[in-house]
Amino acid sequence: MSNSNTGIKAFKIRLKKGDTVIVRAGKYKGQTGKISATHPTLNKVTVEGINIVKKHVKPNREHPQGAIVELTKPIWVGKVSILEPTTKKASRIGMKVNEDGTKTRIFKTTGKEIK
Repeated sequence: MSNSNTGIKAFKIRLKKGDTVIVRAGKYKGQTGKISATHPTLNKVTVEGINIVKKHVKPNREHPQGAIVELTKPIWVGKVSILEPTTKKASRIGMKVNEDGTKTRIFKTTGKEIK
């Protein structure tokens, strides 16, 4: 899964935008949030409310005085795991091929389909 023109490898991320995930390692361990963006070339995902940093901004049109803005930075995909809604615990993601040939994502812990 690489782009032959640029030589940048895209990682296989099974998580998608809108999935609810739980952080399994680091400063935000145990916190949950929704994925707002995936970054396959960086192997990272951006989760709402997780990994918020403060950035000092020079004066510009938007902030004439300059400001300290809060940004949500991406977090490594290996540090997060999808949240299984019935058990409220982390789960891995598996793939299941249906009779018509379409693939669906399933929770490895319960075998239920991910909506």
